[in-house]
Amino acid sequence: HKTFLGYISSGKILDILEREALAIAYEDIEVNKAIGKYGAELLRDGDTVLTHCNAGALATVDYGTALGVIRAAIEMGKKISVYADETRPYLQGARLTAWELMKDGVDVTLISDNMAGWVMSQGKIDAVVVGADRIAANGDVANKIGTYSVAVLAQRHGIPFYVAAPLSTIDLFTPTGKEIPIEERDHKEITHVQEVQVAPNNVKCYNPAFDVTPWNLITGIITEKGVVRPPYNMTLRKLFD
Repeated sequence: HKTFLGYISSGKILDILEREALAIAYEDIEVNKAIGKYGAELLRDGDTVLTHCNAGALATVDYGTALGVIRAAIEMGKKISVYADETRPYLQGARLTAWELMKDGVDVTLISDNMAGWVMSQGKIDAVVVGADRIAANGDVANKIGTYSVAVLAQRHGIPFYVAAPLSTIDLFTPTGKEIPIEERDHKEITHVQEVQVAPNNVKCYNPAFDVTPWNLITGIITEKGVVRPPYNMTLRKLFD
């Protein structure tokens, strides 16, 4: 293979690619641990955290973002318990988050998505911590469908709502969440469960994979450089100075 420096063997190319891949992986782990450290300081000993979808080791290289906050708090010696939304329609909370936390020995309780408001009203939740797929320049956050509903409920009940995400998730070239395209997925995710049809034939469906949580519902955004708070159109930019 010819490069601008001459010829290079296939074996050398593979070695370079492997080293770069490992460097990216190790960097991701360190970023997640930094997010966890800053986020853990926001949680008190004895707190119960609600999380939505999966933002743990299964969604990253290792450790996780939202679940990294929980892991770090526990590593600090804090007693933390978790409520995990099942996260319909693809059940990432039930299939991934609950399993991951149980493997770590974390006290986790699984609930269906429509229970979140009632659980909050009973005083069972002290904080909400979620991940993010994309963060706009003004602080609007695109994340798994259902996140917006949880944020609204958290504000209604006076519960802090935190987003844990690396700087790479922040898109300063996207002004607001309105400019973030939302994927729509196969309607069978709604009409079928484990390949079993649970809805009438030919029923119309709407299945967006993500929603956008407005910045003013978000208490703080936890990054590897620290926690930022509103006004996000100013504080997010300062992270890149």
